[in-house]
Amino acid sequence: MARIFFTFLCFLTTINAIQAVVVEYKVTNRAATTPGGIAFTNQLGEEYTKQTMSSATDFIWRLFHQNSDAERKNTVDDVSLFLDDRDETYVAAVSNDEIIVGDNFIENIQGENMKRDFNGVVYHEMTHVWQFDGSAGTKAPMGLIDGIADFVRLKANFVPDGWTQPGDGTRWDESYGVTARFLEYCNDLRNGFVAEINKKLRDTYSVTFFDELLGKPVDQLWTEYKAKYGKN
Repeated sequence: MARIFFTFLCFLTTINAIQAVVVEYKVTNRAATTPGGIAFTNQLGEEYTKQTMSSATDFIWRLFHQNSDAERKNTVDDVSLFLDDRDETYVAAVSNDEIIVGDNFIENIQGENMKRDFNGVVYHEMTHVWQFDGSAGTKAPMGLIDGIADFVRLKANFVPDGWTQPGDGTRWDESYGVTARFLEYCNDLRNGFVAEINKKLRDTYSVTFFDELLGKPVDQLWTEYKAKYGKN
């Protein structure tokens, strides 16, 4: 009985640690009269979006093994998401803890895939809010930063139809789905690899991180990854 009680206390401690930081989420539809803005209001809405942002934060902290305030980025008190009237090619971006989502993106995913595809974009952008990027020293290449964000989207199971398949791509830091799939391969070689990479990026970036954690240079890992899927 004592052992069960101790295990329960450990569980409560972990949950409390994950929820210790109180973050305010704000959502504003600045394209309310456009087809995409109307679809956002009718099929998603502000409360659902706030809950998705909050769920994404909890998921990211767990995936990055960040169970205490000291392990996380501690400069974020609130995160805002704006739906804007943007051109057809614009999907989303983040700057200064503000996420901008394009109304045309919402319009183009109306239907049964609405929440899955929207959630995938939110999880990607929320990763940018919380991840480290090495900027305290040598900043990581954008391909790796976006690859980690898409790795989070992949592990959350919010990838869209026709997404990158394992083994696709021409280089490991090609970005987005290509790098996410490669990171998934590396993470399978060493469970928690991506969390360890993110932790190292708190201070600086070096391509030698792959060798340090997996015992092989990144180019060799990429070659072996491609070979595994017969795509050399």
